[in-house]
Amino acid sequence: MPRLVMKFGGTSVANLDRIRRAAKRVGVEVANGYEVIVIVSAMSGKTNELVGWVDEISPLYDAREYDAVVSSGENVTAGLMALTLQEMDVPARSWQGWQVPLKTTDAHGQARIEEIPTENLDAKFNEGMKVAVVAGFQGISPEGRITTLGRGGSDTTAVAFAAAFGAERCDIYTDVDGVYTTDPRIEDKARKLDKIAFEEMLELASLGAKVLQTRSVELAMRYNVRLRVLSSFEEMSDTAGTLVCAEEDIVEKNVVAGVAYSRDEAKMTLISVADRPGIAAAIFGPLAEAGVNVDMIVQNISEEGRTDMTFSCPVDQVARAEKAMHATKEAGEVNFHDLVADTDVAKVSVVGIGMRSHAGVAAQMFKALKDDGINIKVITTSEIKISVLIDRKYMELAVQALHDSFGLEKAA
Repeated sequence: MPRLVMKFGGTSVANLDRIRRAAKRVGVEVANGYEVIVIVSAMSGKTNELVGWVDEISPLYDAREYDAVVSSGENVTAGLMALTLQEMDVPARSWQGWQVPLKTTDAHGQARIEEIPTENLDAKFNEGMKVAVVAGFQGISPEGRITTLGRGGSDTTAVAFAAAFGAERCDIYTDVDGVYTTDPRIEDKARKLDKIAFEEMLELASLGAKVLQTRSVELAMRYNVRLRVLSSFEEMSDTAGTLVCAEEDIVEKNVVAGVAYSRDEAKMTLISVADRPGIAAAIFGPLAEAGVNVDMIVQNISEEGRTDMTFSCPVDQVARAEKAMHATKEAGEVNFHDLVADTDVAKVSVVGIGMRSHAGVAAQMFKALKDDGINIKVITTSEIKISVLIDRKYMELAVQALHDSFGLEKAA
C-alpha cells in the first residue's frame, strides 16, 4: 500500500476545530488508499510558552531538561489528533519520538537525525493501523534522553520520515497556500509557483523565505523527496500548493524564480588588517568558534600591504562578533585599526536555476536598483543566486523593483 507523509504546522493544529479539520484531510487520503504518517507540531504558541517557563525557572538551564519540557507540546497534539481520527473510525495511534524510535545525536536543542528504523511502524501498519500520528521536532539520544531538532524541526522530521518509509510524497500543511515569487505582504503582484526546484527552494529558505526550514529542504534534495507546500485552510485538490521537486521535473521556468530578503542583517568591517597568507583563517576561525553565522565576505586591497575585510552576519550576533574579534586582537593573532559595525542594512537576493544558462542577470539586477536610487554596499554570487546588501530603509522598494524588473508576476 502506498505511503504518504502529511505534516501539520502549529497554526494548522492551533485548536480543536483546526485539529478536526486537519484530521478530515487525513481521512480523505486514507480513503484514497494511502497508509499515512502524520507529523504534528505543537499547537500555535505552545512552544514559546514552554520555552518561557524554562527561562523563568532556570535561565542557565540544563539542555536535557529543556528538551524534555519543550518537546511536550508535540506530544499533546499527537494524542489529540489520534483521538480525533479514532472518533472518525480511522485506525490511528500516536507515537512519540522515542517510541519510533527517531535516533538523533546528543546535541540537545539542535540534534541531528541519525536513523529512523521502520520496524515498529511497519508492524503496526501490517496489523491494520492506517495512520501513525508522530510528534515532530523530537527524537532520542544515544544516552536515551529526549532531544529536539531546533526551530522548524517538524519539517525536518516529516521529510526524514518520507525518505525512511519511501513515501510517495510529503505534504507540508501551513498557513500559506504555497511558495510565492516573493513575500505577498511586500509585493502584491507576487505569484504562487506551481513548481520550484529543490536548489531554488534551498536558496530561498536560507536567504530569509520562511515557508520551509532549510534543513528539511536539504534532506528532501538529498533523498529526492517530493515536497508539496499547501494551506490547511483551502480546499483539497491535486493542483493545490507548490511542488518542490527535482529540476528535471520542471518543464518551463523563468530565469529568476523569486526574490528573497533578510531584514535583520549587519555589515562589519575590519579596517586596515595585514594582507598576509592566513589572515582570513585567523579572522573567520574565531568567528565560527563564537557561533557567528558569517555570510557575505569582501576583501579590499588597501595601501602598504594592508586590507579591509568586510562581512555580514545576523544583527543579533554583532556583539558576539565584536567580542571574538577584540579577543583575537588582544591575543596578537589579528591586528586591525578599527572594527566598524553597520546594523541598519538588509540583504536582498534573486534566485533562479535559469541563471546557469542566461547571461546578464546581474546587470539587470544592478540597473533596477540604480534606477530606484538604491546603493549597493556588498555583493555576493553563486551559480543560481545574487545577493546584495543595502540600506534597510530601501529593502521593500528593492524587492518590488526586482520583482517588476524580472517580470515575476508572469509565468514562464
